[in-house]
Amino acid sequence: MSSNSFAYNEQSGGGEAAELGQEATSTISPSGAFGLFSSDWKKNEDLKQMLESNKDSAKLDAMKRIVGMIAKGKNASELFPAVVKNVASKNIEIKKLVYVYLVRYAEEQQDLALLSISTFQRALKDPNQLIRASALRVLSSIRVPIIVPIMMLAIKEASSDLSPYVRKNAAHAIQKLYSLDPEQKEMLIEVIEKLLKDKSTLVAGSVVMAFEEVCPDRIDLIHRNYRKLCNLLVDVEEWGQVVIIHMLTRYARTQFVSPWREDDGLEDNEKNFYDSEDEEKEKSDKKRPYTMDPDHRLLIRNTKPLLQSRNAAVVMAVAQLYWHISPKSEAGIISKSLVRLLRSNREVQYIVLQNIATMSIQRKGMFEPYLKSFYVRSTDPTMIKTLKLEILTNLANEANISTLLREFQTYVKSQDKQFAAATIQTIGRCATSITEVTDTCLNGLVCLLSNRDEIVVAESVVVIKKLLQMQPAQHGEIIKHMAKLLDSITVPVARASILWLIGENCERVPKIAPDVLRKTAKSFTNEDDLVKLQILNLGAKLYLTNSKQTKLLTQYILNLGKYDQNYDIRDRTRFIRQLIVPNEKSGALSKYAKKIFLAQKPAPLLESPFKDRDHFQLGTLSHTLNIKASGYLELSNWPEVAPDPSVRNVEVIESAKEWTPLGKTKKEIPAKKFYSESEEEEEEEEEEEESSDSSSDSESGSGSESGDTGSSSEDSSEDSSSGQESETGSEADTECKRVSQRNSKTKKKSDSEDGEKKNEKSKASESSSEESSSMGESSSGSESASESDGEPAPRKVTQAKERKPQQERHPPPKDVFLLDLDDFNPASTPVALPPPALSPSLVADLEGLNLSASSSVINVSTPVFVPTKTHELLHRMSGKGLAAQYCFPRQPCIFGDKMVSVQITLNNTSDRKIENIHIGEKKLPVGMQMHVFHPIDSLEPERSVTVSVGIDFCDSTQTACFQLCTKDDCFNVNIQPPVGELLLPVAMSEKDFKKERGALTGMNETSATIIAAPQNFTPSMILQKVVNVANLGAVPSGQDNVHRFAAKTVHSGSLMLVTVELKEGSTAQLIINTEKTLIGSVLLRELKPVLSQG
Repeated sequence: MSSNSFAYNEQSGGGEAAELGQEATSTISPSGAFGLFSSDWKKNEDLKQMLESNKDSAKLDAMKRIVGMIAKGKNASELFPAVVKNVASKNIEIKKLVYVYLVRYAEEQQDLALLSISTFQRALKDPNQLIRASALRVLSSIRVPIIVPIMMLAIKEASSDLSPYVRKNAAHAIQKLYSLDPEQKEMLIEVIEKLLKDKSTLVAGSVVMAFEEVCPDRIDLIHRNYRKLCNLLVDVEEWGQVVIIHMLTRYARTQFVSPWREDDGLEDNEKNFYDSEDEEKEKSDKKRPYTMDPDHRLLIRNTKPLLQSRNAAVVMAVAQLYWHISPKSEAGIISKSLVRLLRSNREVQYIVLQNIATMSIQRKGMFEPYLKSFYVRSTDPTMIKTLKLEILTNLANEANISTLLREFQTYVKSQDKQFAAATIQTIGRCATSITEVTDTCLNGLVCLLSNRDEIVVAESVVVIKKLLQMQPAQHGEIIKHMAKLLDSITVPVARASILWLIGENCERVPKIAPDVLRKTAKSFTNEDDLVKLQILNLGAKLYLTNSKQTKLLTQYILNLGKYDQNYDIRDRTRFIRQLIVPNEKSGALSKYAKKIFLAQKPAPLLESPFKDRDHFQLGTLSHTLNIKASGYLELSNWPEVAPDPSVRNVEVIESAKEWTPLGKTKKEIPAKKFYSESEEEEEEEEEEEESSDSSSDSESGSGSESGDTGSSSEDSSEDSSSGQESETGSEADTECKRVSQRNSKTKKKSDSEDGEKKNEKSKASESSSEESSSMGESSSGSESASESDGEPAPRKVTQAKERKPQQERHPPPKDVFLLDLDDFNPASTPVALPPPALSPSLVADLEGLNLSASSSVINVSTPVFVPTKTHELLHRMSGKGLAAQYCFPRQPCIFGDKMVSVQITLNNTSDRKIENIHIGEKKLPVGMQMHVFHPIDSLEPERSVTVSVGIDFCDSTQTACFQLCTKDDCFNVNIQPPVGELLLPVAMSEKDFKKERGALTGMNETSATIIAAPQNFTPSMILQKVVNVANLGAVPSGQDNVHRFAAKTVHSGSLMLVTVELKEGSTAQLIINTEKTLIGSVLLRELKPVLSQG
């Protein structure tokens, strides 16, 4: 092809592109090889010019050609600078193609890729959600370690984006960042925890996938979101459904007890004759009837509709869930769905049949009604045929074996020889498992010995050999028949099987066995190694049982084997010769040669190859390969006792909140009916209700302040209830007044809700134990309550109010609430109700509770070391005989949580009694407080007394000045705390330490390099030096070269995290992370010289 035609063919799309192409063509050299290279160079020049064009059509055409080059495997890296310039293009199509290019070449051109980072950061703020998502996707695909902090920040921002599509991409980016830098795990877990609370079905699947990749062992993150995931499952996209179902399967195996506890009827009936009634009661107490956890039932019920999914992966995921966690009586419903998948393409059939093969071993009854669905079709590939045979074998029983054997007879005649051989093995397995047809199968296999196909005959011989091992005495004729076939069969396995069979039964066929040995001795050198070994064994057995006829023949074979090329045969020959031919060198074993060679061999156990796969989770790659694949998460065993189910009850508390507006309106309706006899009484009632509403709202709450959707849903429910009120009234004017007054009350309520929310939570927790019988299952019960919100509640409440005196018209709202629930839902199991009951306001409220209820990692521990060093407060000369020292006992102060405990020892060094020792005037800096000791009436000479004071230093090293007074004098003294005494040690795990440290980076981190002798960097020396300076707690570390210490400041409770990281040689890195940067820098200055000195 000439260079001109090459350039011409590259032209496409846009007038400017054509002009550029013509210009490039005119400059190409017509020479051969050089012209080709020149063409390539000019072609790229052409693309560069098109990328620098002002027309989007030319740029778009150039990008399409470049992406086409990448798809064909051509190198387009030299165009990187020209492509990067277009990353800020306003044309969406161009920007998408630029992103595709950058993802491909960013790792190779890291320096140039970093130039485009700022553009991506700007694009993350773009108003178009598609651009924000694409920018995040490309940013996370640039595998450059230096931009990990930028990626982390981008993911955090995207996780709070208003667009669920962007949040979905943030979840995808988590996995990419984790694979690039696993050290970001703790911060990524925080983002995952946040995204797990997301209400969007678009995000659910992606964040669960990120959870499975980053922290699959953090089951605690799932507890609070379990019911939400179960309810959202039907609406999630198919890819997400698969991921969520697999995760929930693992979750269920750790949180619920086994539903497979079968009643052992025989054991119960066959009780011991001498068992007393008390012992029987104890046994019955141990065998309590199994009751399924409502959350367990919720998962099983909500996944059932997905069995009708058009996606095979979803159906398979639900099938494995039912198999692994549902009661055995309910697992049968998956069989029909799995059989339906057999109409799919061969790849899907292969996976489904493998899983059915595993299931059919343990539970035959599930698939017996669909036996004909597993009959082999002529169009099936061999792998599908083999799997169907396996399933048919597993399903075989006395009732259907005759039908199956007729089917197998057809399969044996198949042109697919591998399939025919597999069918013969199947017949053998059926013969061993169903004794009624053993003889029939054996006769059929003997008939196959006369088949023209050598593979069929060979496989028949192998199977017959296994069957005869089980009952050899009855089938001497078959053994003779097989000996005759030895001349015609050439397949090594079949020949070896015949020889072994004759050797084992040599005493039953005494005339045939020596003749077979004679024939095989002639062809010994030409036989396969497997056959040679069996010839040697046959010779040894005949030598021991019939040495008169075969002694010389056996020695001849042993001599042949002695010089064989295969070392296995040479070794076997030497071994047999020493064992059976007695001589002066032969040991004690030769006496037992006959027992060794002619011992009774155990019959072979013909088992399914799928029998050992049941320990892998169905539907996984590990199950398909029958080997543990990378990333496989094993299913745990069922717990003996179910963990506390209340960890999933976060939503239950919120559901009580969600229902309270209904309870409130129900309370108002009967009140208005009861007091609607005159307008004056009604006005009085409204005034009283305004005051009762505020208390009612503080207890119940509505949860609608979390978002517009929540408030709108509540408004709609209130509007509907107000509609009901208007129908029940007697006068139209009265109704108008009532509605307008309640609307004004609603405004007041919403203004006061923020201040009352804490009170609401405490009261809700107090009433949770009382209300657990009616509302303690799930949030989805609110729908049934709202649907039936009609006449019963007003009637019941009215009756209750008639029984009470008129002045007691303000019962606690929770009483009405319980009454309403009992009325509407006497046997409510909210987890059994449809998912839509999870209203937006409920979920929004739920998030707030989750955040507020999160457990703190800050737990004060006992000090590791208490220094005995004392500081002089008052010298005996200055104090006229009164001396005072102080020390820090490193204990929480009894006078206040924010105070540092100081022990003062007062000593009378004079020869007279000192009276009325007390603290006088205090000159403390702003904010500092001091709790003084009680005055000491008198202190005898040469006596001392220790007292405690508490000082709130406000997390500073400022001096506390005060006067220490006696009856006659006052002395000015001061206490200045070392920075290490302003701390309380904290006990925390290494994981919590890393998490907290990850949040205290940047300006909250100070560090220094320490140089010292290696012997000063032993763990004990570091611990001793650090805790001597500061009141820090040691944090357990999984690394020998990293030592961690943690404390919190006494006043503010701010964490102080100290890390000593040993480097190579005699250096170490001292790092302090804290919000109190001033205290952190002072502590660094004090620790550095202590760790450096010997």
